[in-house]
Amino acid sequence: QVQLVESGGRLVQPGGSLRLSCVGSGVMFGISDMAWYRQAPGKERELVARASIGVGTNYADSVKGRFTISRDNAKNTVYLQMNNLKPEDTATYYCKQMGYPYWGQGTQVTVSS
Repeated sequence: QVQLVESGGRLVQPGGSLRLSCVGSGVMFGISDMAWYRQAPGKERELVARASIGVGTNYADSVKGRFTISRDNAKNTVYLQMNNLKPEDTATYYCKQMGYPYWGQGTQVTVSS
């Protein structure tokens, strides 16, 4: 069985920070690019950050300079460090192993005063 479990989301004030985690079981993250997506109510799911199988990363323009994706392949875990959070970051966040169809339940991030 394949499971992706995202965690770390919560209510946070603007300007705050969170670190999201995604732990996979029945999978091997080290063989694939990894990514974080998010989806706000009424909007399409969008790619936020991507980490290549090597060392490269890329980010949506809206989060550049604020978010950092990282990975620990030995732990089958990918992280998203989120700094200087803004209300427009409010969404459900999902991790994705590129090239595979699996999704977890996501973790909710709410940025509000």
